[in-house]
Amino acid sequence: MATLSLTVNSGDPPLGALLAVEHVKDDVSISVEEGKENILHVSENVIFTDVNSILRYLARVATTAGLYGSNLMEHTEIDHWLEFSATKLSSCDSFTSTINELNHCLSLRTYLVGNSLSLADLCVWATLKGNAAWQEQLKQKKAPVHVKRWFGFLEAQQAFQSVGTKWDVSTTKARVAPEKKQDVGKFVELPGAEMGKVTVRFPPEASGYLHIGHAKAALLNQHYQVNFKGKLIMRFDDTNPEKEKEDFEKVILEDVAMLHIKPDQFTYTSDHFETIMKYAEKLIQEGKAYVDDTPAEQMKAEREQRIDSKHRKNPIEKNLQMWEEMKKGSQFGQSCCLRAKIDMSSNNGCMRDPTLYRCKIQPHPRTGNKYNVYPTYDFACPIVDSIEGVTHALRTTEYHDRDEQFYWIIEALGIRKPYIWEYSRLNLNNTVLSKRKLTWFVNEGLVDGWDDPRFPTVRGVLRRGMTVEGLKQFIAAQGSSRSVVNMEWDKIWAFNKKVIDPVAPRYVALLKKEVIPVNVPEAQEEMKEVAKHPKNPEVGLKPVWYSPKVFIEGADAETFSEGEMVTFINWGNLNITKIHKNADGKIISLDAKLNLENKDYKKTTKVTWLAETTHALPIPVICVTYEHLITKPVLGKDEDFKQYVNKNSKHEELMLGDPCLKDLKKGDIIQLQRRGFFICDQPYEPVSPYSCKEAPCVLIYIPDGHTKEMPTSGSKEKTKVEATKNETSAPFKERPTPSLNNNCTTSEDSLVLYNRVAVQGDVVRELKAKKAPKEDVDAAVKQLLSLKAEYKEKTGQEYKPGNPPAEIGQNISSNSSASILESKSLYDEVAAQGEVVRKLKAEKSPKAKINEAVECLLSLKAQYKEKTGKEYIPGQPPLSQSSDSSPTRNSEPAGLETPEAKVLFDKVASQGEVVRKLKTEKAPKDQVDIAVQELLQLKAQYKSLIGVEYKPVSATGAEDKDKKKKEKENKSEKQNKPQKQNDGQRKDPSKNQGGGLSSSGAGEGQGPKKQTRLGLEAKKEENLADWYSQVITKSEMIEYHDISGCYILRPWAYAIWEAIKDFFDAEIKKLGVENCYFPMFVSQSALEKEKTHVADFAPEVAWVTRSGKTELAEPIAIRPTSETVMYPAYAKWVQSHRDLPIKLNQWCNVVRWEFKHPQPFLRTREFLWQEGHSAFATMEEAAEEVLQILDLYAQVYEELLAIPVVKGRKTEKEKFAGGDYTTTIEAFISASGRAIQGGTSHHLGQNFSKMFEIVFEDPKIPGEKQFAYQNSWGLTTRTIGVMTMVHGDNMGLVLPPRVACVQVVIIPCGITNALSEEDKEALIAKCNDYRRRLLSVNIRVRADLRDNYSPGWKFNHWELKGVPIRLEVGPRDMKSCQFVAVRRDTGEKLTVAENEAETKLQAILEDIQVTLFTRASEDLKTHMVVANTMEDFQKILDSGKIVQIPFCGEIDCEDWIKKTTARDQDLEPGAPSMGAKSLCIPFKPLCELQPGAKCVCGKNPAKYYTLFGRSY
Repeated sequence: MATLSLTVNSGDPPLGALLAVEHVKDDVSISVEEGKENILHVSENVIFTDVNSILRYLARVATTAGLYGSNLMEHTEIDHWLEFSATKLSSCDSFTSTINELNHCLSLRTYLVGNSLSLADLCVWATLKGNAAWQEQLKQKKAPVHVKRWFGFLEAQQAFQSVGTKWDVSTTKARVAPEKKQDVGKFVELPGAEMGKVTVRFPPEASGYLHIGHAKAALLNQHYQVNFKGKLIMRFDDTNPEKEKEDFEKVILEDVAMLHIKPDQFTYTSDHFETIMKYAEKLIQEGKAYVDDTPAEQMKAEREQRIDSKHRKNPIEKNLQMWEEMKKGSQFGQSCCLRAKIDMSSNNGCMRDPTLYRCKIQPHPRTGNKYNVYPTYDFACPIVDSIEGVTHALRTTEYHDRDEQFYWIIEALGIRKPYIWEYSRLNLNNTVLSKRKLTWFVNEGLVDGWDDPRFPTVRGVLRRGMTVEGLKQFIAAQGSSRSVVNMEWDKIWAFNKKVIDPVAPRYVALLKKEVIPVNVPEAQEEMKEVAKHPKNPEVGLKPVWYSPKVFIEGADAETFSEGEMVTFINWGNLNITKIHKNADGKIISLDAKLNLENKDYKKTTKVTWLAETTHALPIPVICVTYEHLITKPVLGKDEDFKQYVNKNSKHEELMLGDPCLKDLKKGDIIQLQRRGFFICDQPYEPVSPYSCKEAPCVLIYIPDGHTKEMPTSGSKEKTKVEATKNETSAPFKERPTPSLNNNCTTSEDSLVLYNRVAVQGDVVRELKAKKAPKEDVDAAVKQLLSLKAEYKEKTGQEYKPGNPPAEIGQNISSNSSASILESKSLYDEVAAQGEVVRKLKAEKSPKAKINEAVECLLSLKAQYKEKTGKEYIPGQPPLSQSSDSSPTRNSEPAGLETPEAKVLFDKVASQGEVVRKLKTEKAPKDQVDIAVQELLQLKAQYKSLIGVEYKPVSATGAEDKDKKKKEKENKSEKQNKPQKQNDGQRKDPSKNQGGGLSSSGAGEGQGPKKQTRLGLEAKKEENLADWYSQVITKSEMIEYHDISGCYILRPWAYAIWEAIKDFFDAEIKKLGVENCYFPMFVSQSALEKEKTHVADFAPEVAWVTRSGKTELAEPIAIRPTSETVMYPAYAKWVQSHRDLPIKLNQWCNVVRWEFKHPQPFLRTREFLWQEGHSAFATMEEAAEEVLQILDLYAQVYEELLAIPVVKGRKTEKEKFAGGDYTTTIEAFISASGRAIQGGTSHHLGQNFSKMFEIVFEDPKIPGEKQFAYQNSWGLTTRTIGVMTMVHGDNMGLVLPPRVACVQVVIIPCGITNALSEEDKEALIAKCNDYRRRLLSVNIRVRADLRDNYSPGWKFNHWELKGVPIRLEVGPRDMKSCQFVAVRRDTGEKLTVAENEAETKLQAILEDIQVTLFTRASEDLKTHMVVANTMEDFQKILDSGKIVQIPFCGEIDCEDWIKKTTARDQDLEPGAPSMGAKSLCIPFKPLCELQPGAKCVCGKNPAKYYTLFGRSY
């Protein structure tokens, strides 16, 4: 007998079944493993899921165990107790009466049934074991005596103890974890469905293999069958004898079994042929159907034109006569078909007299030659559904139009009506699901067969490594949604990975052609067993051989350096001692030394390897990787799939494989470490006596849903750490070490070490400020801790910022020491008073009390400045600021080294911890106050004993430091996440400062006062993406929306758009353009009229598919552009040449949905624009307007936004889809080295007018129709993003005055407590006076008179917002009749006389506009150059410039250029394309093209200089 397999859910183990296994294991071979459900696998077709069924089966196959009794009476009694345990004993409501009943039955018995142990004892004991009420009775000693005796008697037996220990469920109910929400879609409840009364069906046609679209249908039907405890009918739709093949029936049944679907009933449509025929004749007799001999093509044309057939009005007798001819299969009958008489004028084509029967003289696989007429699927389906009792017919939405026909047939025949429920078809990218197309691949030999791993068939995806469970989870995640979407294959493979990752054993394989030997002389040749899976010990163990010679991959070896420590997976750390290279510099071998005692694997390179040993030779392995069969993700309706066939979709690599791979069986799924998941397609075969060759193990790569390239060799970590090392070590060379006297070598060493720690602390802070990758920061922090440890070992004391080694202090004179001690004491007083102020503010004390404390603080700061000559800076005591020849340290008083001082110091530190803990735990205020009072007393004692304030020193162990460091890093990470920037801008700055001090680690040095988050935290030249994100949010231009790619335009940004709109609108009206508005919704038919145009936008179109909860009959598109909305109206309006030209423009929004890297303003899913559409009678008129509009766009950029542009024409590849040619303006952003399209003006020719029939009568040739010539042109809110990128700096936005919402901001200065109320009011009045005067000369001005912000805060705020001029006025300025104007573009401060305010400020604003344009023009001039060769082009391109190159204009050549210039790594995060693309063919190139010049591709003659560059 085959081995049985019991799968056990460890969260709810079937104790009864496990006990039975213990008792029958000597008679039956059975394995137990953990899984997600309790199930006994007997064979492929037989499984048990009910515990009692499992018990009965085990008892029956192990008869010698006698668990099912010795006679029929005992057999019946045992069945009673099985039922008793599953029902009454498991019910909480009746537990007391049930346990008493059980107690009575056991009063005179040892066992429940007979004189030996039986299933009755096992199941009842198991139920009690997991029953909380029974466990409570045992605990309280209230259990009934006989049950307790019986329970204890069984529990003491070996089998019960074994199961009870391993599968402890005594507290199962108390420790059930909250159920994890499953990744499943929404399954809509079926209307009218009743539990136990639902019948669904799965009706495939036996004409091919099932694909995963069919799998979705089958699994959805199964879902409703299971959930409603209903019935699933598997019906073969065999209505077409031409297609039906018995072979395919067998194949489909196997596919369904693979999916673990178990239909309740198997039927054929042909079972009902007789009935269907009778219903057809009934329709003829009732005049609801007629026989038609119209040829097929003519019939199709008549249906399209809604013309009645000549036979539609035939009398019933004539129809019956023709029907008989059909049934006979006569020559005339074969030309006929039976049609329903419904409605030839219907808008629904399916209702225009559809065909019900056709005549086919061909034997049927099941009925032979019995019939010559066969029903169509559409006629047979509603009849058979009704006859077989189907309550709910699940169909894809593509059948939606046929639903009306389905119900018409039901009503016409007067039969029971099933309910149709629609769901979306599964559309997968880069493949075809049509049987006809899949058959073509098989017939052409492009695939290995119907189970080819590239095929979307069920067996194809299973052969590629898809598991049935993964497929079911994927289908479940889709639910019964009706939204039609195209699905990436990545999604389905990602579900599969969740299934295989926890159980796939890990093995090693190396690329054979690149293996490098590593010599490890001290290694012993031996074997150890290691886990096959690092996280799942139940996968088992595998042997790993070690030897003095091992092999690694060459790509790994290239990353090593001599002396480096490398981790060999499943071995340990080895030091690379020598790298041997040949004359070409290629590595040929390595020498290494074992370092297995070192267990630090955190920052080492990890490599896979194989040992050279005669005991276990590596085996040959072929790894096969498949790509998509179709290169285009989504094929258009009329596109020929054959044009997109990937002829090179299979790749093989020969590998050296782990010796363990020889044991793989076909279908085993494994993971090759650092390569991915694979399925065994062909097991390894040893040397054959016939061929004298061994057959390699063939593995097929299983995609896992990731979209980024997997690292197969080398180490990313290593390169990052090396980069960090270079970055962190550089400052040591740059900073000179302070020189000391020669007789102080120890002090000198200590000081050098001290400075290295300080420098490394700066490096750490810089990395964190830059938001460097976490691993870079960790590496730098690790080096910092190492230096601190070295410093402590050298000096015997903790590193303390601002306090260099004590020994140097001995060289300082006593006078200097006393002075420094006094300064230090004053410094500590300031710090203490700062703490007092912060505490008062935190407690929200009265304002008068806070003011008093602040005045005291300011007084102490003034004393400190007078004493030291420097401002007080938190974290920088006097010594650290010394500018003497060497840094010095305050010598602590002798008392500090006394035992009493140390004890008192520790007490203060300990009490500080107590206070912090109480505050963290939010203890009661009185409790905290008591602890704080005690702390203050201890500090006072310390000061009186030592003479200086207590100052904490980092005295914690390394473990605590690491913990605090980690917490701080985590906090930093959280702060760096995107958030609403405004939230933190108006908080009290002092709170931020306080937070900065308290959170600074003692070991990292305390720099200047912590910066608030008002300003920018990223620099434009260092991290453009972060800088841009912060500028647009902190300048209050953009607010993020909860839908990705959609943004809120705040007034500051919208004002810029309004300025552009006002200028452009006025200019186009001068050209005769009028404004209008068209709807944003486009019908599907209209959108698909211009195919070239639609193909370009297809992936970006957003669709409306539902109205409330009702699915729309046809989806409606949201405009990606408005040609298809506007031109049908143009066609109506244009009747004569006198109706032309039409020049319309609309200011509106458009939606373009599909892209991966949204950037506010630059690439968004919804954006504002103007789109102009004009139609002319002649091409000359249209061509003239194209350039007029382009000139206006250039004016918007150059005259309003102060951005220079390059005007030109787009190449064929980049022109507007559906147009004749496109003109464009291109701007350049030097910060990223990339260009950006500023605006486009298209000449559409007659392409659209032909498509939409915008025609007029030619005035020169009467009667001749002429098509209109059209243009379209658009400018978007992208302009705002370009302006931000070009002019912005590290202080924020810089606005050109002509588009600035506010051109001048007035800020009153010098308002202090000392200023009288009269002077303050006079100052405010002066500000308002300036505002009034500037408004009168049309300067956009705002006065910031808010009294809750300081002038400094306001300066930063308005600088960040980019206001061109800041006008500062204070009491002194008023007396002098002047003010200060600060330019935003240069930071220059100008003193201006009060009476010249209007004229001077107007002149400055104009000068700022000119300066910004001049600066940007110089930038463009230096970054746009000419290159005549590909080599020069690539060099210049990589230096961040745009390049004019000789170009042939061919699309293939442009694709080649883009591919050749693509980089491996992103220039900046979120970059959409790294290859260079054509920007435009400039109207004014930098130089003239020489005769005979070649394109940079070297193949074709050049036609013109073309501007190329990386672009947004």
